Amino acid sequence: VQLVESGGGLVQAGDSLRLSCAASGFTFDDYAVGWFRQAPGKEREGISCISKSDGGTYYSGSIKGRFTMSRDNAKNTVYLQMNSLKPEDTAIYYCVYATGIRLSVKDVVSWGLGTQVTVSS
Repeated sequence: VQLVESGGGLVQAGDSLRLSCAASGFTFDDYAVGWFRQAPGKEREGISCISKSDGGTYYSGSIKGRFTMSRDNAKNTVYLQMNSLKPEDTAIYYCVYATGIRLSVKDVVSWGLGTQVTVSS
C-alpha cells in the first residue's frame, strides 16, 4: 500500500492550491481516504475524508466551505482543492486511508509522507 502526496508549496493568503494523492495497493472500495494536517507544535488534525461506501465527503469545521475533496476512481487518486488559504492553514498535509470517517487518528491505517503547504500573510 502506498500513498504519495503532491501539490504543496508556498502561497500567499487568499490563494488556492490543489493537493493530489496517488494511491496504490488498494482501491477506494476498500477504505475511506482522507486528509490530515499537522501544523508546527500542534497535533495531527483530520480535515476531510471520502467514505468508501457512498463516496460522501466529510470536513472539519476549520476548513469547511473553503476546501473540497474529490476522487478519481479511474486514476485511484484523491484531490484536495484548497481555496481562500490562510496563514493558519500552514502545515504538512498527509493523505491517509482509514477504517472510518470520523477524522480520527485512531482510524488511520496508513499515512503518506506528506507535502508541505506554507501560506504567507
